[in-house]
Amino acid sequence: MAEQQTVGVGLISVGWMGKVHSRAYANIPVFYPELGIKPRLVIAADTAEDRAEYAVDVLGYEKGTTDYHEVLNNPDVDVVSICAPNFLHAQIAQDAAAAGKAFWLEKPAGRSAEETQAISDAADRAGVVSAVGFNYRNAPAIEYARQLVADGKLGRITNVRGAFFADYSADPRGALSWRFVRDLAGSGVLGDLMGHLIDLTHYVVGPVQEVTAATSTVYSERPELPMGSGTHFAIVENGDMKPVENEDYASMIVRYAQPDSSGSASPVIGTLEASRVANGPRASYGVEVYGTEGSFRWDFERMNELQLALNTAPHVGYTTVMAGAEFGDFSVFQPGAGTPMGYDDLKTIEAKKFLLAFLGQDSQHADIKDGLSANRVVSAAEKSAESGSWQKVDQVSNTSAQGKGGK
Repeated sequence: MAEQQTVGVGLISVGWMGKVHSRAYANIPVFYPELGIKPRLVIAADTAEDRAEYAVDVLGYEKGTTDYHEVLNNPDVDVVSICAPNFLHAQIAQDAAAAGKAFWLEKPAGRSAEETQAISDAADRAGVVSAVGFNYRNAPAIEYARQLVADGKLGRITNVRGAFFADYSADPRGALSWRFVRDLAGSGVLGDLMGHLIDLTHYVVGPVQEVTAATSTVYSERPELPMGSGTHFAIVENGDMKPVENEDYASMIVRYAQPDSSGSASPVIGTLEASRVANGPRASYGVEVYGTEGSFRWDFERMNELQLALNTAPHVGYTTVMAGAEFGDFSVFQPGAGTPMGYDDLKTIEAKKFLLAFLGQDSQHADIKDGLSANRVVSAAEKSAESGSWQKVDQVSNTSAQGKGGK
């Protein structure tokens, strides 16, 4: 057993995602005992007193509070998980940085590229480690596919296709939670799901350079849900109808930049879609990458599988490859291919990468620079949808996605 190094953890907002973060921290000594990292759940904050009590009674935090400043001011807290709604991210993250706390912030970081830039600047000024919750890049099948691309196994990448389709708002009686209010959420499905897809393609292929986009709001009104009384999955019968202020569906054509073997820029074209009102898909978050020597397809609904074509006769066409020991961190969680990993496991990998980065080790985790990079694409897409024109994307340097090799 490795020598134990305790890391004090604070949590801000004890909702569903706060619970996921808490389980991820608790899982690290179980799945990664060789790292010697022992998270200590010190204090959790939530505006609802019963949730703060739940954090102590059920999740195992030593203390609960209704004031998040108590988390940031606690000297035993080294790292903070920020799982509050979008409109609180910028202030809390900047406060965390000012307090000298490393922070793990759920996506989309800020409500806009400008807010996310402010968070990034605060982290840079304070010299603190940051993380953003882009969990899908941690799927072992994605890690394996990324390595295939980096090693040139697919040849020169020519085009990308991705669709993140969910049905959590497909019912028009679905509650108008904060996610549908622009002042509270910022963009709609662009920030909620498209941001994930953008980061996934940044991680595997490279940065988006230019975008043209179209969006639509399928349901212009929804029944109101009082803040804190439910989630965006809730169904409200006979509620007061209020306007939906952001988009339900988004489609983008993008251009990536990827050097070819001669070192010159070789444009890669991508088509990306996201919907929160799709009927049929439950959480079909998929990406396809095509190259001159092969391609792969992956979908979160079957996250432990990779459809792979390497175009080597006679094995032409797709083969279903089950994630196994050769795929990322798969063997940490399961003994062999065919026994699946789940969503919580991806967040455990995310927590591990964040804490390794906090302890000064290179983990290529998604950080605030990656969040800013994705948000700049989202902002450019919003401008394009309004103007009908192509928009350049200002590039972000030093993102973890730019490190192409390894995991």
